[in-house]
This record gives sequence, structure tokens and C-alpha cells, in this order.
Amino acid sequence: MDEVIDLNSDGYFMGEALRQARKAFQADETPVGAVVTLRGKIIARAFNQVETLKDATAHAEMLAITQAESVMGDWRLNECELYVTKEPCPMCAGAMVHARLSRVIFGCGDPRGGAAGGLLNLLQNPSLNHRCAITAQVRLEECRALLQDFFREKRAKGGVDQVRID
Repeated sequence: MDEVIDLNSDGYFMGEALRQARKAFQADETPVGAVVTLRGKIIARAFNQVETLKDATAHAEMLAITQAESVMGDWRLNECELYVTKEPCPMCAGAMVHARLSRVIFGCGDPRGGAAGGLLNLLQNPSLNHRCAITAQVRLEECRALLQDFFREKRAKGGVDQVRID
């Protein structure tokens, strides 16, 4: 019997974020990809472009949020969910809170710099005006492997110091 694919599942949408992350890998960018959904439909897709654009803010999440805001015609993304292959950093988590995303779903954690429970949790900080629901470790192994492969290649070429991916 053929396996049924649930096109509204977290696994499916994380797969789409992984496609974006692979584009980043091919562009020699840190392989992080993101998609934003609204009621089960993708409205934005992006991958890291920090090196390409020479812009420290060009993280996949930031680019996807900007794209989604353009689609929505508003900066408020109340009914939207963001899928990202790696736990968001503080900059991205701050943008997610300010954009009022309903939920953030990520693949692998970042204990040294993650802001969705790794190092700290900005997404659910009670002092802020909004809190995002969090779902972690969706397609964890695939997300982790992509990052580990990228940094293994970089280290082999002498391009980076030790990086820990959890």
C-alpha cells in the first residue's frame, strides 16, 4: 500500500524548509531554510543569504518573514507559522515575536545561540507583548545532518573553528 502524505503536517512543511536549506548549502551559505505557512499553505520561502547579500540580517527566517509580510500586506502574521531547520537566533526570535507568529517549528536545536529554548527562550518570554508556541525537533536528524555536513566540509577546507550542532 502507498504511504499517504499529509500535506498539512509539520514533517511536510519542514521538508520544504529543508529544500531551502539545501539551496543555501549549494550557495555556500550556512544551510538554514525557512517557510511561512498560513492555514496550511506556504506563503513564503527563504534560505540564508548572509554571504551572498553581505547582510548580517539575511537569515532565512528574516527573509521569510519579510516575504510573508509582503504577501499578507501587513506586518502582523498572527495566523502564520514559521518552519525553520535550525533553532532561531535572538535576532530572528525577536522578529518572530514582533511579527506575532502563532507558532515556530524548528528542526535541530542550538544550545549555544538558540532563542527558542536552547540558550534562552525569547519566543515565550513573559515580559514581551506576544508569545509564539514552539514545536521542536521536527525532522531533527535530517536538519542536523545537513548542518554537520556543511561544517565538516568547511573545517576540512580550514574555513571554520569547531561548531556544535545538537
